[in-house]
Amino acid sequence: DRLVRSFDDIDRVLSDLAASPAQSVVRVSVEPSLAAVWLVPRLNRFRQLRPDIDVSLEVDVRPIEFRSDQPELALRFSAHATSWPRAEAERLVSTVDSPVLSPGLLASGPPLEKPIDLRHYTLLHEENRQGWARWFQAAGVPADAVAARGPMLADISLSKQAALLGHGVALGDLLQVGEELASGTLIKPFDIDVASGAYWLVARSLRDLPEPAKAFAEWIRSEFAVTRRAA
Repeated sequence: DRLVRSFDDIDRVLSDLAASPAQSVVRVSVEPSLAAVWLVPRLNRFRQLRPDIDVSLEVDVRPIEFRSDQPELALRFSAHATSWPRAEAERLVSTVDSPVLSPGLLASGPPLEKPIDLRHYTLLHEENRQGWARWFQAAGVPADAVAARGPMLADISLSKQAALLGHGVALGDLLQVGEELASGTLIKPFDIDVASGAYWLVARSLRDLPEPAKAFAEWIRSEFAVTRRAA
């Protein structure tokens, strides 16, 4: 399935990155869904740009304190820069959420012409039900009418996979479902987007990074700039 292939891609790219020796190493902590969907497909671009720097990618969601035995950089999702009180955080891209579902589910399911029609569909939740509640509020629908049911999944990777399989409607981070929307494997039925937070570049001090980490940080900024322009 797509999620398994995404993590297989992580293994393959990391193996490729380790195939030839480099002079320096940068350690980066990144959340699993962002690693699988966004970062791993782009890692070879950094390798081509800086073949002298190896990337040690650590997939994790736990808080990071940037001790000497931890990565120099982290890529994290949060609504607030103050989520890391003892570190510096730089906003890379703001994110918005919108419902997405498979064409097959849309074709076989009840009519989906207005947001309230989602009450007839299974809603896929991430961690809690607050995301859907915010979206229904923006759409002018009483959240308690539809947002209090449906399975809860760990992150967007799982909810996206469930949506691709036709198991329900996911509230998709448009950064992470953009490829599926472009290919038509997922459909966005409503033009109602709700701000959900941002992806951040986090470090103990972004102004005082070792050279390999500084080079990777500059590359990350440029890649997210391309992503913002394409959105």
